[in-house]
Amino acid sequence: MLSRKGLIPDDYLLTRLAEDVLQPKFKTKARKARFVSKNGACNVAHTNIREQGRFLLDVFTTLVDLKWIHTLIIFTMSFLCSWLLFGMVWWLVAFAHGDLDLKGDDFVPCVTDIHSFSSAFLFSIEVQVTIGFGGRMVTEECLSAIIILIIQNIVGLVINAIMLGCIFMKTAQANRRAETLIFSKYAVISLRNDKLCFMVRIGDLRKSMIISATVRMQVVRRSSTPEGEVVPLDQIDIHMDNPVGTNGIFLVSPLIICHVIDKTSPLFELSASDLLHEDLEVIVVLEGVVETTGITTQARTSYVAEEILWGQRFVPTVSEEDGMYAVDYSKFGNTIKIPTPCCSAKKLDEVGGIAHFKLTEGLSPRGSVRRRRGAASRRSKTGSP
Repeated sequence: MLSRKGLIPDDYLLTRLAEDVLQPKFKTKARKARFVSKNGACNVAHTNIREQGRFLLDVFTTLVDLKWIHTLIIFTMSFLCSWLLFGMVWWLVAFAHGDLDLKGDDFVPCVTDIHSFSSAFLFSIEVQVTIGFGGRMVTEECLSAIIILIIQNIVGLVINAIMLGCIFMKTAQANRRAETLIFSKYAVISLRNDKLCFMVRIGDLRKSMIISATVRMQVVRRSSTPEGEVVPLDQIDIHMDNPVGTNGIFLVSPLIICHVIDKTSPLFELSASDLLHEDLEVIVVLEGVVETTGITTQARTSYVAEEILWGQRFVPTVSEEDGMYAVDYSKFGNTIKIPTPCCSAKKLDEVGGIAHFKLTEGLSPRGSVRRRRGAASRRSKTGSP
């Protein structure tokens, strides 16, 4: 793939190409299946659907959703079947009128130069695709032939509209644009503005912009109600603090999407030790309108507990060079460790915030260095080992 050729670094993922990465043969621990895979595909199988006929009520969408091989087979068979069907009709018209028998010069056939089914089939192709070689044509002798000619032209136009429209929609599908919308391979939890935050990085490899881009996040976990009802996939929306301060984002360079873990967050009671054993999944959805086509596109990914790094943050990727801003995508997924409390956001609120927590727990790395140096000097003065 592109990453193997050196064009795309390995520390971030494409929304559609991540499935090509080799998976480990042995899993470290058993966990539930992902609801959304890393490449954005929903891991849901629809079984025991009794009313299959509902798919035929929306034939166009069904054809677009099919695989390419199936669409091409239906495309070819639709034309072949219509040509064969009307070829049989033209042969029956010629047979009923007696055009297949040898007649005199005064005999006027319904369709000229039809002597067998092969010639009737060729005439059917000429009529539907409007080739008109000039050897065969409909005369005014038979009203039925004129009516069949009109019907076949209308049927041919309908088939052309449906099948060509289907091929166009498959080639211009919005998910193709999502191939160049990228997410960081890992999410991070660390301090930002003295608040514990959940952060991911998103980016767009193309120069053409995504208009009105928005990002949504959901936490999917198993939960139960006070009445005893078990919800296996409870989807909880989480609020995000967009970097531009509005509902939309301006995705011209990689952005860090931040979720402040507060009292309304489903991650409020989650600590670093709880994250190691928590069976949760955070889904990130990026939506927007493609600037060149005007089609709405959507890119998705998810992060399980093993893909959430506690106490790290993303390194900067944008720098100013020669009067313009340059983006280094080799650093897109790079993170660095920073001092972060291992307790939950709930405990931080209980102790009075991060400032009070630093005083009581000694979070500051400089303070810890001073303590180590102070302890070393006291040991040297006393002569203790």
